[in-house]
Amino acid sequence: MFYHVKDLQFNARVSGPDPRFANLLLQQFGGPNGELKAAMQYFVQAFSAKEPYPDKYDLLMDIATEEFSHLEIVGATIQMLLSGVNGKLKDAADEAEIMELLRGKAAKENVIHEAMVNPHFLVESAGGPVLTDSHGIPWNGTYVNANGDLTVDLRSNIAAESRAKIVYEYLMKFTDDPYVKDTLTFLMTREVAHFQMFQAALETIQPNFPPGILQADPRHSNTYFNMSSGQEARGPWNEGTSPQLGETWRYIEDPIAHVESTNGLIDQNIEGTNRTDALIQKINKDLSRERSEEIKAATTEGENQWSQYVLSGDGEDEPISAKTKTSRAKKSK
Repeated sequence: MFYHVKDLQFNARVSGPDPRFANLLLQQFGGPNGELKAAMQYFVQAFSAKEPYPDKYDLLMDIATEEFSHLEIVGATIQMLLSGVNGKLKDAADEAEIMELLRGKAAKENVIHEAMVNPHFLVESAGGPVLTDSHGIPWNGTYVNANGDLTVDLRSNIAAESRAKIVYEYLMKFTDDPYVKDTLTFLMTREVAHFQMFQAALETIQPNFPPGILQADPRHSNTYFNMSSGQEARGPWNEGTSPQLGETWRYIEDPIAHVESTNGLIDQNIEGTNRTDALIQKINKDLSRERSEEIKAATTEGENQWSQYVLSGDGEDEPISAKTKTSRAKKSK
C-alpha cells in the first residue's frame, strides 16, 4: 500500500525559470538512467524476492518507493523551471509575453531549437514534465533489468546507481542555479547511498560469484586473449591472479595460433588454477540444491496470499511482516 505525503522528501527550489535546463532534466525523469527506471526496476525485482529473501524484498521496496519520491522531486523541479511558461503559451493574443519570459529573442530561438529536437516538450505539454528523455524518446519498459536472481539483480542495481550518479554530475555542469544544484547534489548523493546498500545486500548472499549458480569452466576462466595489434597493456586484469577466483592469468600472446593448436579451445588444458572439472560439478550440484531448497522452503504452495493482516489499535487492519509474525509466534510460545 502506497501512502503519498504531499511534501517532498527534499525541499526542491529554483532561482527562476530555465526552460532549456528543464528540458535537459527530463533525462532523469523519463530517461534510461532516470528515477522512473530505477523505481520500476527495484519494484519489479522485489516480487521474486518476497518469499525466499523477505529482507531483500523489504530493501528493494523501500528503495523503489524512495526512487518514486525522487521522480517527484525531479518533476517538481522541471515544473518550477517552467514556471509561467504554460500561462504565456496560452496567451495567444500577445506573443511578446513568452519572449519577455525567455529573456529576449536569442533565448526564444534557443527554446524553439530545443522544441524542434523534442517537440513533445513545451509544444505538446505546454510547460509540464513528460515521460520522455531530453530528446523526446518515450520512457520504455526495456530500461528495466530484472533477472530473478538476486546476485544478478543487485549487480544491475549497483550499475544503475552508478549511471544515474554520473548523469547528475553532468547535469550540474549545465546550470548556474544554486538551488537547483542543491537538489541535484541531494539526488546524486542518494545514488551513492543506494549503491552501498545494494553492495552490502549482495555481500549477505554467499557465495555470490560468479553471478547465478553454475560455475565457470576452469579451462577458460583465467585466459586473457591479446586480441588487438599494437602496443600491449598489462595489468591486474591479465597478469598475476584474478580478483575473484584467485587463478593465475594465462596471457595468450597469439590467439590465432593458440586456437588452432587447441582444436578451437576444445583441447585446452586446465592451467593456473586448482579448480577441476570434478570440483566444478560438485559445486554446481551442491549450490543448485542449496538455492533450490532455500526457495522451495520459503515458497507457499496451493492457496496463498501476499499479506497477513492484523487488527491495529485504531480498529483498522494493517499488514504484518514475516519478521513480525516470527517474533510474535515466539512470544506466544
